[in-house]
Amino acid sequence: MKMPASSQRQTALALVDSFNRMDVPAIIDARTPGCLRHLYPSAMAQAPQDTASYAKSLTSLHAIFQNFSLTIDELIEDTANNRICMWLSARADTAAGEYINEYVWLLDFDESGKKIVRTKEYSDAVMARDFFPKLRTAMKEEQRSRKGLNGAHTNGR
Repeated sequence: MKMPASSQRQTALALVDSFNRMDVPAIIDARTPGCLRHLYPSAMAQAPQDTASYAKSLTSLHAIFQNFSLTIDELIEDTANNRICMWLSARADTAAGEYINEYVWLLDFDESGKKIVRTKEYSDAVMARDFFPKLRTAMKEEQRSRKGLNGAHTNGR
């Protein structure tokens, strides 16, 4: 007989579903108010994000990443320590083309298993190093193009 999923597993699966819908309020609601997001590897030199800065970051990414999806490749649960580790594959469409990345998320939960109290997120630093400069360039070109089109419409009146 299959055991029902633990609260923390249900929360982790709901979090992935919220990312797949890019439902920022639901993503933030899965966290405690004091939850910190730690980004790794350390060479990326990213300061931990509190809930407010994480929400702002997610909101800006929502406009950049279209058709964002996460797939759980592996999930390991440590119920005794209120912890889940997930290996995830990500994909999205952007102005610079297809975004493909891998993440490992280490999620620590409160005693109920319903709220995340800390995240440690590892991402492919080489991919980030190579992709994000291309994305910034593509977004600047897109903005220039839009300004040019808007100017053409205004001048033609």
